[in-house]
Amino acid sequence: MVTSVGSSILTALGASSIDTSSLVDQLATASSASKQKALTTREESNTAKISDLGKAVSSITAFSSSLSSLISGGSLYTQPTSSNSGIANVSALAGARLNGLAATIKVNKLAAAQTMTAAPLSGPAAAAGIGTLSLTVGSQSKTITITSANNTLAGLAQAIKDSGLGVTASIVTDSSGARLVVKGATGEANAFSLAMTSGNPGELDRFTYDPNSYDPQNVTGLTLQQEAEDAELLVDGVTVKKATNSFSDVIEGVKIDLVSAAPGTTVTIGSSQPVDAIKQAVSDFVAAFNEMKSTLTAMTGTTGSLRSDSGIRALAQRLGALTSTKLTFAADGAPTTLAEIGVSTNRDGTLSLDSARLSTVMASNPNAVEAMFNPGQSSDNPLIKITNAIGKVKGGTYTVTNAVPGTSGTAASAQLDGAYTLPNGATGVQASFTSPAAGLSFDILGPVASAKITIDLGLQGALDAIKSELTASAGQLTASQTRLDNEKKSIADEKEKLNTRDTAYRAQLTAQFTRMQGALAAYSSTQNYLSQQVKLWTNDSGN
Repeated sequence: MVTSVGSSILTALGASSIDTSSLVDQLATASSASKQKALTTREESNTAKISDLGKAVSSITAFSSSLSSLISGGSLYTQPTSSNSGIANVSALAGARLNGLAATIKVNKLAAAQTMTAAPLSGPAAAAGIGTLSLTVGSQSKTITITSANNTLAGLAQAIKDSGLGVTASIVTDSSGARLVVKGATGEANAFSLAMTSGNPGELDRFTYDPNSYDPQNVTGLTLQQEAEDAELLVDGVTVKKATNSFSDVIEGVKIDLVSAAPGTTVTIGSSQPVDAIKQAVSDFVAAFNEMKSTLTAMTGTTGSLRSDSGIRALAQRLGALTSTKLTFAADGAPTTLAEIGVSTNRDGTLSLDSARLSTVMASNPNAVEAMFNPGQSSDNPLIKITNAIGKVKGGTYTVTNAVPGTSGTAASAQLDGAYTLPNGATGVQASFTSPAAGLSFDILGPVASAKITIDLGLQGALDAIKSELTASAGQLTASQTRLDNEKKSIADEKEKLNTRDTAYRAQLTAQFTRMQGALAAYSSTQNYLSQQVKLWTNDSGN
C-alpha cells in the first residue's frame, strides 16, 4: 500500500518542465486573435475605400481634362478665315463668338521699327569713347554712361539695352568690321534719338542721331536704315493705324497678324464652323461619360466598396443632373442644355444620344450647340469690354448700369447687378470679392446707361463646377476622404493599443509561468527527498 502511494506521488511530481514560451504564445494569440482579425478586416476595407475614392476623383478629373484638351485645341469652335494668309493671318480669341463673321482688309503698310547702324570698328572690343549719351523715346529719356570699365563697342551695346526704353542694340560683324546696330520697337511712337551730352569729339558722337538735322547725304553719326512706322490698313473701308503688326482690337474676337503689305488687294475675313466635329464631339462625350460612369458603378454597386459613401452618391447625383444643367445663358430661346440637343440620362445613370435630334438642332441652331462646348463671354454694348480671363467668373448674365469712363483725375465707375464695383486700372472696374460675379472685370470705353454681360462656361465649366464643389474644403468628396483618413488613423491607433495590451499580457503570463517553474523546482526537490524516504521505508520493510 505504501509503495503504490509513493509511485503516484513520484509520477505527479516527476513531470517534465513546462515550455513556457510556447504556452505564453498560444494563450496570448488565442486571446487577441478575434480582435486582430476584426481590425485586419476593417483595415483592408478602409484601404479599398480610399483607393476607390481616389480612382473616382481621378476618373472625373481625367474626363474633364480630356474634354478641356479637345476644346483648347480649337476644333470645336468657329475659327476666322482669311482669303489670303500671305497678307493677313487671323485666329480666334478665347471665348469669342465668331458666327457670321464678315469683314474686308486692305494692308497698305506694315509696322516697322526704327533701325540705325554705325560705321564699322575693328571689333566688339574696340573703344567706343568715354562720356554720356542721351537716349530719347517719345517723352522718356535715359542717360547712357560709358566709363573706362565699359569702354568698348560691346559695352555700349549693353548699356543701350539696359536703358529700359525698349531699344535694343547688337553688333554685326562683316568683312569691313564690327557695326553697332540699334533698333527700337515698331510704331511711329517708338522712334528714338541719341545725343552726346559729354565726351570727346570723334568718339561717342559717332553713335548719335537727331531726326531734325539728319542728312542722309552727310551722315556724321548713326545711319538711318529704317524709319519707325505704323501699320496702315483699311478695315471695311475705315483707315486703321497700329503700332504693331499683331493686334486683336480691330475685329471683335479676332487676332490679326499682318504678314505683308499689298495696297489695293482685298483680303476677305470670314468664319468656318466645325459642324461635323461638334456632332462627333457630342457622341464622343456620351461614350466617354458612360465609360466613367461604369467605373463609378463598380464602386457603388451592391458589392462595391463605396456603396454607402455619401460623397460618391453626391457625385453620381450631380453627374445624373448634367443633362438638365444650363450650360449657356442665351436669351433668344435657343437650346441651353444637353437634353435639348438629344442627350438624355438613362435610369441607370448612363447617357444616350438621339442622333436624329442632334442633327435637327445642328441644322437649325449650330451656334447654340457650339456654345455648349466652348466657354464664352460677351457684352451687348461695345463700350463695355470684358478684360478678365475666360473661365474665371461664375456663369450667368450680369447687368451693368451707370457706367462712367475714367478721366485724368477720376477712376472709372459702374454698378454690377446693383452693387458698386472696384476701380481696376485707369479705364476699368472689377466686381467686388463678395459679388456673385467675383472675378469679372471690364473696361468702360464710354458712358453706358445699361448693358448686359453674359458668361457661358459651357460643358467644361459644368464639369469643373461639379468637381470643385465636391472637392472643396467643405465638399462631400472631401468629407468622405477625411472620414476615411480618420478611420485609417483610428484603426492604426486600435492596432497599436492591441499590440500594447498583447505585450503586457505576454509579460503577465511569462511572470506567472516563471513563478510556476520556481514552484515546480521546489516540488522537484521535495520529490527527491520523498523518493529517498520511500526507499528507506521500503528497505526497512524488507528487513
